[in-house]
Amino acid sequence: QVQLVESGGGLVQPGGSLRLSCAASGIIFNIYDMGWYRQAPGKQRELVARITRSGSTIYADSVKDRLTNSRDNAKKTVALQMASSKPEDPAVYYCNARLSRSVGIEGYWGQGTQVTVSS
Repeated sequence: QVQLVESGGGLVQPGGSLRLSCAASGIIFNIYDMGWYRQAPGKQRELVARITRSGSTIYADSVKDRLTNSRDNAKKTVALQMASSKPEDPAVYYCNARLSRSVGIEGYWGQGTQVTVSS
């Protein structure tokens, strides 16, 4: 059984920063891409950032100037640092990983963590 467990999030003030973490556990042979998506009420889930095993990153254009995405392959974790929180940032943030357990590559999701921006 593979699990992705997010932590962090919660309430952040406008202009403040937040850090989200995600840890993968279970029988995993290799983790390829890891990333973050978010879904605001009434909207589709959208990509925020992804990072490859080698550390190459992609970011959504709307947030790329405020994000740092990093991962620790040995610990099977990925972290997202977001600066200068804006009114459009509140959403449920989901961790995603493409990984292999034996044969083939599968995608997994975390349960999500709520981010609220408010003073």
